[in-house]
Amino acid sequence: MLELIATAIGGYLLGSVPFGLVLTRAAGLGDIRTIGSGNIGATNVLRTGRKGLALATLLLDGGKGALAALGASALAGGDAAALAGLAAVLGHNFPVWLGFKGGKGVATTLGTLAAVSWPVGLAAGLMWLLTAGIFRISSLAALVALITAPAFALWLATPAVALMAAGLAVLGAIRHKANIARLLKGEEPRIGKKKDAG
Repeated sequence: MLELIATAIGGYLLGSVPFGLVLTRAAGLGDIRTIGSGNIGATNVLRTGRKGLALATLLLDGGKGALAALGASALAGGDAAALAGLAAVLGHNFPVWLGFKGGKGVATTLGTLAAVSWPVGLAAGLMWLLTAGIFRISSLAALVALITAPAFALWLATPAVALMAAGLAVLGAIRHKANIARLLKGEEPRIGKKKDAG
C-alpha cells in the first residue's frame, strides 16, 4: 500500500511539471496561459507559431505519463503503473504549482497508455492522427482517441487496462466540456487557426 501511495504521489508530481509553460517562457514568448485558449498543452503552444516548441511540449507531456507508469511498474508492478499514470494525468490537469489550473491531459494520457500497453497507446494515437487528418479539429481527435481507448484495451490488453482507460476517457471528456459544446454548435475552430481550442 505504501508503495502504491508513493508511486501515485510521484506520478502526480511528475505530471504536474508544466512543460508548455516552461518551454515558452524559456523561448522568450512569455506566459502561454495568456495566449489563445490559455491551455498549457501542445495545441496552444502551436499558436505561438513555434512548431518545434509545440512538438517538444507534446513529447514531454506524453513522456511524463510514460515515465510515471514505467517507473512505477519497475518499482511496484503493473497495478502501480496504472495508478501512477492516472496520477500523472491528474497532475497535468490540476498542477499544484499553477493553482490546480492545467491542461487537458491528452498527450499525458496517450503516453500513459503507451507505457502500460503499447498496442493500446499506438491504436489510440493512430485514432487521433486519423481523426485530426480528416476533420482538422484537435479536440475532436482527442475525444475520439480517448473514447475508443477502452475498447482497444479490452481487445488488446486486459480489463484492468480497459478500466484505467475508461477513467482517463471520462476525465478527458470532462476537461473538454467547452470543446464538446462548441463541436455540437459547429463552432470549434480547426487546427492551425488562432483560436483553435483543442
